[in-house]
Amino acid sequence: MVSTIMAPALTTISKELHMNSAEAIMALSIYLLATAFGPLIIGPLSEVYGRKKVLHASNVWFLVWNIVCGFANTKEVLIAARFLAGFGASSIYALAGGVLSDVWRPEQRGRSLGIYLTIPILGAAVGPIIGGFMAGRTTWRWMFWSTSVFQAVMILVSFPSFHETYAPSILKHRAAKLREDTSDSRYHTEHEGIAHGKSVARILATSLTRPIRLLAFHPIIQVTSVVSAFDYGVLYIVLSSFSDLWQHKYHYSVELSGLHYIACALGEVAGSQLGGPLMDFFYRRAQAKHAGRPLEPEYRIPLAYPCMVVAPLGLFIYGWTAQYQVHWIAVDIGIFLALFAMQMGGMPLTAYVIDSYPEHTSSAMAASQFLRSLTAFLFPLFTPYMYDALGYGWGNSAVAFVFLALGLPLQWVLWSYGAKLRAKATSSG
Repeated sequence: MVSTIMAPALTTISKELHMNSAEAIMALSIYLLATAFGPLIIGPLSEVYGRKKVLHASNVWFLVWNIVCGFANTKEVLIAARFLAGFGASSIYALAGGVLSDVWRPEQRGRSLGIYLTIPILGAAVGPIIGGFMAGRTTWRWMFWSTSVFQAVMILVSFPSFHETYAPSILKHRAAKLREDTSDSRYHTEHEGIAHGKSVARILATSLTRPIRLLAFHPIIQVTSVVSAFDYGVLYIVLSSFSDLWQHKYHYSVELSGLHYIACALGEVAGSQLGGPLMDFFYRRAQAKHAGRPLEPEYRIPLAYPCMVVAPLGLFIYGWTAQYQVHWIAVDIGIFLALFAMQMGGMPLTAYVIDSYPEHTSSAMAASQFLRSLTAFLFPLFTPYMYDALGYGWGNSAVAFVFLALGLPLQWVLWSYGAKLRAKATSSG
């Protein structure tokens, strides 16, 4: 929610803090740049110190800097605080995949993944709705203060309720307890044995460089990251410009323009809540055909195929109905279809990465998230220029054509050659 809540108030914030249009977009998007780099550190740290400690530290870090955003009196302070807040918030991208891998079996991950993916994306879609009403009725600073209050409550709830899920950390704690209770120093875990004799600096260096090595040397991460990154970039093209469409082409108020984000939210929710059960259904059916044996990660891919066609179709409808200012319901239907298919099509790729890297899920997700967040940061920067040059019709058509050109061939590569690509990957360390 915090990533997009300020979108409807950019004009107001720009006037108060003396920002030009490029700086205003930077203030909005730099949060996403932080979510590209944050997981590269947070994910590996969770595989050294456990999910729980890293999650709590990240949440407190985000809270501090989000409060600072509300008190910012210069554009420099706002942009810097947004970046630092995004760094803390990126823990959800780094850790959630790892927690899902820790807790749920492969045949159960579709539904749990659907719930997880709904929350951050739904927040991004709902943020402008709330922000629109706040911008029209109170100061923009309450966008940050109100979300900080909510975050503080969530931190207080999570401290006693969130338990460690990372198996090596749980076993390490149990071994330490046994050594203390029995005075027998022979109790050690397998991971402690591997790390024996290594300095803390060496362990951290190996862990912190793992996401970069995965992205650089593992074709599976490279292919899934490219598809997911373009998907995510298109999402933020929509989220960053949707309010502007309604305010300037349809001449709606800030509040009414924010309400159209409901179509975005509905598309995301429908895609994840339908896609999760469908993914589990197809996985279990394939598993039954293989006598209940564990399946290769490639069995996640088929669900994504139809989505790679429906998403561009939605973008075509959205672009050309907006171009000719057709009735608002047609525009919202187009954007609903696009985000519905993008969300459903992205889920199999996330599950594919989780299934492919069970021991280092957080690092693999961090590697994938890097490109996703990078496109989410960069794409909104050129969006105004794209629409100025091409209009909504050809602008969104161009995006749809690229979607088709990337999505279908790369999905085929994963389905046909995924096992070979995984076999060729160098050690993740």
